[in-house]
Amino acid sequence: MLKILSVFLLVATNSCQSVSQTQRNYDQEMNEVEIKKRNLEEATFGAGCFWCVEAIFQELKGVEKVESGYAGGHTDHPTYKEVCSGTTGHAEVARIIFDPKVISYNDLLEVFWTTHDPTTLNQQGYDRGTQYRSAVFYHSEAQKESALQLKKTYAADLWEKPIVTEIVPIN
Repeated sequence: MLKILSVFLLVATNSCQSVSQTQRNYDQEMNEVEIKKRNLEEATFGAGCFWCVEAIFQELKGVEKVESGYAGGHTDHPTYKEVCSGTTGHAEVARIIFDPKVISYNDLLEVFWTTHDPTTLNQQGYDRGTQYRSAVFYHSEAQKESALQLKKTYAADLWEKPIVTEIVPIN
């Protein structure tokens, strides 16, 4: 497990430095109809810089697509600049479309809990602000229960400080 965690942390650290905002194309979203038609599921996580989170999850077998975006705020269709100002309430997130026959939601949660520091409030590494908060945005009650259960497991097994990760419904 430690070896896997080290590889993920190396990818995360290096990927944030190499991806620019202009390289993102937000028009390539996978729509709800296609997700249902292919029996795929969604997960949404905030764990600091969304490009870093995206880089980690897109390498996993069974993950069909990862998109960077925003969730958890009160502003409709915020811009990157607005979110960075800290006034929208949004977190930078990665929306993960996955095949549950290949990779489970719990597997994704394990990667989430072990590839960022869920004990730092509104911060990951040098990135500071509410947009960098640790959050699980659940899409169903089953996802909520899984997130709460694994939060307890990882709080006891990995982290000395309390976990401050929000577990809230996707908005």
